Amino acid sequence: MNVMQLKQIGLSHPRFAAASATAQELAGAVQRRVVLMRAQPPAHSSRPPQQLFLAESLSVLEPAIRQMRPALHLSQARNPRVVILMPGFGTHPVRMRYMAERLEEAGHTVKRWGTGFNMGATPENFALVAQRVVDVHQRYGQQVMLVGWSLGGIFAREVAKLHPEAVARVITMGSPFSHTPYSNNVWRLYQLVTGYSVEQPPLPLNLAAKPPVETIALWSPRDGVVAWRSACGRRGERDRARALRCSHMGFSNSREAILAVAEELDAD
Repeated sequence: MNVMQLKQIGLSHPRFAAASATAQELAGAVQRRVVLMRAQPPAHSSRPPQQLFLAESLSVLEPAIRQMRPALHLSQARNPRVVILMPGFGTHPVRMRYMAERLEEAGHTVKRWGTGFNMGATPENFALVAQRVVDVHQRYGQQVMLVGWSLGGIFAREVAKLHPEAVARVITMGSPFSHTPYSNNVWRLYQLVTGYSVEQPPLPLNLAAKPPVETIALWSPRDGVVAWRSACGRRGERDRARALRCSHMGFSNSREAILAVAEELDAD
């Protein structure tokens, strides 16, 4: 058996073929991301000032600063709700644990969204979140309140469109559902991680369309990640918009954001 025959046998081996296919897929994924990273936002897009974006890094100090403030105690809810909290892009539900604990102390039943880290909207994880909402609705026998932070708010809005019978209200916090998908400071990072354009997600979405349930948008002029007009939305894209003064990261655990969410959950 000569060298050429040995090479042919090796190339046809299943393990070699699988490795070759994997290498080709990896190369394709890298090439897609290179193209996406070179993309330019449209002229009419906007983003928060760089100083606000840099200030978002101070959020790592929040747990320590919280210890020096008076403890936050919410009033007991007049109408306790079943709530599902949906984390922002790249974050885990643990980032919203402080909010969950305060809402539970007020009498609400708070559930996680059931999929761990939020690494972008795909058909698979969107289906998991939608099923989670339906399951919680059926388990407790009442419509669920969806509270979504940043990208989590996009999930909340889209699930409410798909299953309005299971959702009582949607509250978004700094969620980029309006203006353009480029109106934020992290769209390139999102494309790098997910491998697809913010303009062409792997499932059909109409972000600006209002869900057929009451929808409240919490936004902040101090948000360093998502442009205020993208998180506030226009009339007809949400029922109400409410301005806070927290940072983007502060939506998940700041006193102001938690109080605002509690008030909206208890609103008639």
